[in-house]
Amino acid sequence: MQHSRKYIVACLATISLLATAGCSRSGGDGQPAAAVNGPNGDKAADAAPAKPTQDPLHPVVVFETSAGSFTVKLDAEKAPLTVSNFLRYVSNKYYDGTIIHQVQKDFPKVVLGGTYTPDLKEKAGVGSYVRNEADKGVKNRRGTIAMARQPDVIDSATSMFFINLADNDVLDYKDRTPEKYGYCVFGEVTDGLNVVDSIGQVAVKDLPQVEHTPVETIAIKSVRRLR
Repeated sequence: MQHSRKYIVACLATISLLATAGCSRSGGDGQPAAAVNGPNGDKAADAAPAKPTQDPLHPVVVFETSAGSFTVKLDAEKAPLTVSNFLRYVSNKYYDGTIIHQVQKDFPKVVLGGTYTPDLKEKAGVGSYVRNEADKGVKNRRGTIAMARQPDVIDSATSMFFINLADNDVLDYKDRTPEKYGYCVFGEVTDGLNVVDSIGQVAVKDLPQVEHTPVETIAIKSVRRLR
């Protein structure tokens, strides 16, 4: 099993910043999920009429944590494979009882969760690797949620996610090399970003398994789909 220094954000290592956390490889066949073609039309969200309550391309999930709750609108229009993968974990209640295991306060500023239990054990995954859709061009802007992956394997995301606390252009798709392929954004926080910001300010410590882990455990109590 590979651990924290081998994972997330390949460019963190490139720019000599501390990185984080392993993505469990268990539970799948070790192969990327098959590609699925989804709608790719541009959307002018600000100018578009109000969407109906049921919007299959933009499902909504709520994170309940020990630090408070926040709501995330997913983007299955730009990242259909990634959203499908994430919702599989949600439907299996995989994230219940996991933790926010790392807070990276330096550039790029992110908080990470989705793999570790409070005793810093990695949970086995519930599916195979998902194809990296960072090439769709969605940027790692403040408040967006994206998938962590192995720095040397483009298609290696499983359950671990991170939320951008700032605009992190260094995490965006640049080219088709593993180092510059980027990290797939698949949604954004639409309510409760102040909760995520507060998590980003907690005291942290370095442990053998995970660097920059919160001194006081921040539990993910549940992640549930609203619509």
